[in-house]
Amino acid sequence: APAIRFKGFSDAWEQRKLTEFVESFSGLTYTPNDVQENGTLVLRSSNVSNGEVVDADNVYVNPQVVNSENVKVGDIVVVVRNGSRSLIGKHAQIKAFMPNTVIGAFMTGIRSECPEFTNALLNTSRFEEEIAMNMGATINQITGYMFSKMEFKVPCLDEQKKIGEYFEKLDRLVTLHQRKFEKLTNVKKSMLEKMFPQNGSSYPEIRFKGFTDPWEQRKLEDYLTVSTEKNTGNIYGRSDVLSVSGDYGIVNQIEFQGRSFAGASVLNYGVVQAGDVVYTKSPLNSNPYGIIKTNKGKPGIVSTLYAVYHPKENTFSDFIQVYFEQHARMNNYMHPLVNKGAKNDMKVSAENALKGPVCFPSRVEQESISAFFSVLDDLITLHQRELEKLQNIKKSMLEKMFV
Repeated sequence: APAIRFKGFSDAWEQRKLTEFVESFSGLTYTPNDVQENGTLVLRSSNVSNGEVVDADNVYVNPQVVNSENVKVGDIVVVVRNGSRSLIGKHAQIKAFMPNTVIGAFMTGIRSECPEFTNALLNTSRFEEEIAMNMGATINQITGYMFSKMEFKVPCLDEQKKIGEYFEKLDRLVTLHQRKFEKLTNVKKSMLEKMFPQNGSSYPEIRFKGFTDPWEQRKLEDYLTVSTEKNTGNIYGRSDVLSVSGDYGIVNQIEFQGRSFAGASVLNYGVVQAGDVVYTKSPLNSNPYGIIKTNKGKPGIVSTLYAVYHPKENTFSDFIQVYFEQHARMNNYMHPLVNKGAKNDMKVSAENALKGPVCFPSRVEQESISAFFSVLDDLITLHQRELEKLQNIKKSMLEKMFV
């Protein structure tokens, strides 16, 4: 019996072969000559992503060559052959009606009396273990014979239905927060484009009511000044060392990463007050010239490799971070100022990093724009955390509700 089960069920689960409680159907074999602009849609392994069927690499074939059955709602499509061994067993359940659609030759379709339970079962580590035990030694594939050898412990049909319903609801919640997170992320990406002037213009495409003045073309040094404040009196210790994260901004190193990466002495580290701006010269994935973030938390200290700046009176420091959050804007700004060293380190002084041109609005408009993105970031974080929480619940329940 599993560690967790619904009230009213106490019978032992039975060991059964997969082929005893599911039916399978094969995918379509076709040639390049059968492919056309429309006709019968063929689902392939590239259409299976994170347990969902997605529109990618759509392939249509002449209906006259189709000799396999269409997929139905509830069917589970499984990748059974692929160049990458890790993708064998990747699967997704058909959640919505897909007319005139079949699966390709490297896929197998599965049907059962309780498809939601079967789908959850295929998400467990037990299915991964069966795949590993039965996969071909030389060719990355699972044949029908190999499927017939797979065995699982399963409950009675009524308990299958209860378990299936539970995971179906959980999947709906995961999908809901995933879509909201993606939608808000796309909104932010769009607003980082439209709420800032483009191509030498002094006016953004979208701005808040009441603001009509042109944005000013000036140098960043007109808005920031280099901080020379050092940790000379050892006021701050290793527990106060800050790091700069692309996704999370300025964070406490120990709280965020679980340990301090500071040297033996932090005596000459730069002091970062709340509201200060920090430029890290370390290249990140989409930012080969580093990133600029504002300290929205407690004061702390950073390594001498970082440049620290105080905002001037005409500057709302949160706006600096928003302005440089768009990768293209950050990279275009820094590229003319930076020379990369032999070790890919940035050869640019704290002063020279302020010599580039920027286009900023008044401080009042800076505050309005910053407040908008702050709310947007909070919503994105909310759905991201809910998504992670639900995914962790699902992972735990897949272990505890199956044998």
